[in-house]
Amino acid sequence: MPQLNPAPWFFIMLTSWLTFSFILQPKILLFISTNSPSNKTHSTMKTSPWNWPWT
Repeated sequence: MPQLNPAPWFFIMLTSWLTFSFILQPKILLFISTNSPSNKTHSTMKTSPWNWPWT
């Protein structure tokens, strides 16, 4: 069965994974996010129960 032969695709998969892991990933992680998290305090919403007309 030819699909069990790893020779044609294994080297391509391995090189692309290593390229991403060692070259591209550190460069991507150096980018600074434009929407940095702020130190705002989260306020809780005051909710009131719904008054159902049939109860």
